[in-house]
Amino acid sequence: MRALGRVTCAWLLLLQLAGASHVVYQDIETEAEAATTAVPPSIIDPLLRSGYHFQPPKNWINDPNAPLYYKGWYHLFYQYNPKGAVWGNIVWAHSVSRDLINWVALDPAIEPSIASDKYGCWSGSATTLPDGTPAIMYTGVNRPDVNYQVQNVAYPRNKSDPLLREWTKPAHNPIIVPEGGINATQFRDPTTAWRADGHWRLLVGSLARGAQGAAYVYRSRDFKRWTRVRRPLHSAPTGMWECPDFYPVTADGRRTGLDTSVSGPRVKYVLKNSLDLRRYDYYTVGTYDRKAERYVPDDPAGDERHLRYDYGNFYASKTFYDPAKRRRILWGWANESDTSSDDVAKGWAGIQAIPRTVWLDPSGKQLLQWPIEELEALRAKSVTLKNRAIRPGQHVEVTGLQTAQADVEVSFEVSSLAGAEPLDPALANDAQRLCGAKGAGVEGGVGPFGLWVLASANREERTAVFFRVFRNAGSKKPVVLMCTDPTKSSLNPSLYQPTFAGFVDTDISNGKISLRSLIDRSVVESFGAGGRTCILSRVYPSLAIGKNARLYVFNNGKADVKVSRLTAWEMKKPLMNGA
Repeated sequence: MRALGRVTCAWLLLLQLAGASHVVYQDIETEAEAATTAVPPSIIDPLLRSGYHFQPPKNWINDPNAPLYYKGWYHLFYQYNPKGAVWGNIVWAHSVSRDLINWVALDPAIEPSIASDKYGCWSGSATTLPDGTPAIMYTGVNRPDVNYQVQNVAYPRNKSDPLLREWTKPAHNPIIVPEGGINATQFRDPTTAWRADGHWRLLVGSLARGAQGAAYVYRSRDFKRWTRVRRPLHSAPTGMWECPDFYPVTADGRRTGLDTSVSGPRVKYVLKNSLDLRRYDYYTVGTYDRKAERYVPDDPAGDERHLRYDYGNFYASKTFYDPAKRRRILWGWANESDTSSDDVAKGWAGIQAIPRTVWLDPSGKQLLQWPIEELEALRAKSVTLKNRAIRPGQHVEVTGLQTAQADVEVSFEVSSLAGAEPLDPALANDAQRLCGAKGAGVEGGVGPFGLWVLASANREERTAVFFRVFRNAGSKKPVVLMCTDPTKSSLNPSLYQPTFAGFVDTDISNGKISLRSLIDRSVVESFGAGGRTCILSRVYPSLAIGKNARLYVFNNGKADVKVSRLTAWEMKKPLMNGA
């Protein structure tokens, strides 16, 4: 609220509309100062709270639920604990925005209030009905002794209210119950529904026999009475599928998004699931047979190939179709990498990743992702480097701006790929293990080269985001590894600092590759080769905080690397972020 002097007329109108529904929180910095001194000061430093990623002022958040666009407003619902910074007491928090960047919090949209959600209101999705009415489908827990899960629906109490501040639950809840051998404790997270041939369809994630993750199809003519299709849409021996998502994409490589009910000859489908055992989000691209209610991945080994939205700290994601700009937008949750006691001391835990536009690569093999264009409105002071050679073992500091909260785009050009080291066959299918063995500090032939972000003055703290190129004995095409290495990100010894990595399916034969990194205090969210590989990591520097954070370009390989162009922007804080 401190930025009211700069709020536009639209935001002032929103505050008037919100009235008593607007949530006012205590100042987080005051709470941080009052936290226990038993926790290292760096962990509770308010300068480690994200500056432009979505985050409420306090308490625990997790899954983004039911994002939607309604009457000129973007709505984000998300799992939230109003009573503390650990999971529990979950309600559907609700924030609204005109631009997906500046947010205002309203009262929770859905809280336990009926028999079928008395013990929990868990994740779900939104569907826009033909008359324009949004409907929220969500998982309720209705027994105290076990997490017995059923599916419920809620509707706006007042459809003329663009802020959708009040929701009502009809008497016919629950609308879907676990019958026919379904494991009632592993049955949750209904998807956005789609409509064809007079029937609505949606998916519910589950665990079938033999540790088979499954997405079950339910059909309805009236959105009230739902019947399960005997066979799941798709399944695989991966363990429980949480937060499934299923949507069409154009097959011609255009960024144009499609409404969930669209079909046609030039349409492919994406099936995503969040694996409860691994805590990562996986997806495949394939074909949907509506008559058979079956989905078949294009790649026969797709379920084992393990394509991921993000190869870092990113889970329980949800997409939605934005009719205002005809795009599909992806939200994802990033948890903390400290301890629960740290979170209690800080008073907050969890963020949402920057919303990403998502579309199918022209090859049809994978998705591409890029931060929504609205984010660029936060760019402020900038610095540019051009045609700067980085010799083996060298690093160059990017000066002239503060980089604890920054957006960096860089294009690299490698002088020669001839010196690329051979790829160890034992690590050829495990990028994360490869990154662990060949981290930023291990000299290579071509790479590692990239950025040191959130670095201290003498670089004893630094988080590396880099590429490394390998020679594959079985192919003429070089193998490109993208890695985030936070092992030197903090002097605090009690942090979880895993390396995250993914292979980049790109043609680097001309030596060129690009990187974009969104740096936000304790968040490093990176996009390699135009969004082919994405990695989000949480780090907690003890020295490289605020004005003490620095940015470097480095090359720890044996081949020269040229920075064709690097532009770094300081990033402003949104007018209101989650509050």
